[in-house]
Amino acid sequence: MPTATPRRSRRPLLDLPEPLVAAPSDAPAHHVRAALDLRLRALLDHDPGTRTGADIEDLHQMRVSVRRMRAALKAARPLLDAAWADGLRAELGWLGRALGPVRDLDVMLLRLRAEIAVLPELEQEAGGVLVEALEAEHAQARAEMLAALDAPRYTALLERLADAIRLPLPTPSATQAQPELTDLVRVEARKLRKAVERAGENPPDEVLHALRINGKRVRYTGELVEPGLRGTDVGVAVKKLLTATAELQEVLGDHQDACVAEQRIRELLDGLGDMPDAFVVFVAGRLVERERTRASHQRTLWWPAWLDVRARTEDL
Repeated sequence: MPTATPRRSRRPLLDLPEPLVAAPSDAPAHHVRAALDLRLRALLDHDPGTRTGADIEDLHQMRVSVRRMRAALKAARPLLDAAWADGLRAELGWLGRALGPVRDLDVMLLRLRAEIAVLPELEQEAGGVLVEALEAEHAQARAEMLAALDAPRYTALLERLADAIRLPLPTPSATQAQPELTDLVRVEARKLRKAVERAGENPPDEVLHALRINGKRVRYTGELVEPGLRGTDVGVAVKKLLTATAELQEVLGDHQDACVAEQRIRELLDGLGDMPDAFVVFVAGRLVERERTRASHQRTLWWPAWLDVRARTEDL
């Protein structure tokens, strides 16, 4: 991967209060506010490294912060003013889309380089053609990402998040019933269970990917509510559910990574034109077969992982 320039290393400046702490006795909406505070600080910490590209983990953690803030706002929507929560979540979605392509290419480049490195020398050279094509995409995606991070829209989003931390979050009218923290994770767990029941044990790849997203929502919602339930039996149950859901996510994530890698290798080959070098085609075929084998293996693991999650949801 080309060495990234270090010129964009300044951390965005925001006037934030002291880090928020949420006790079990605090109102549910305050736990959402504390979660936003935690993730905003993480996002700001990783912003400079995301800009330089010196360590791809910075971009990964910045993207995770965005995803978890979006998940918190979605899960806590019944606790908040819906229009306010949806608007902020939409802007976080814009930022996530700006960060996503570079992160995905970071992961794909690591994977492709590692696979090619163990091939015979002549095949490594042919595989390098695929890497070069991917690096060109990466350079373009980074330019677009940096333009987004330099845009006034990004600055405005940071200020909007900081405002959400400085003051109590906007909530529905006092006459509207407010769910408990436990209800939030129960709702997401129920959605996951229904989605799995519809899918069955051997669904198409795209359905498994959707189930992974459902599982991620359960996990992120559990992380949001768990601090407010510590010291209770429900809190223990939520913690066990988080562990099981993380394992399910890992299995489904590995399956999705293999599916995406196969598709991306095919696309890279198509991008070489009508008459690509036969040796490059041969190497691409070997790589595709490896990814397909990995995906098939992960399919054998996901159902047992789900059964563990299902057992944990019954304890809520």
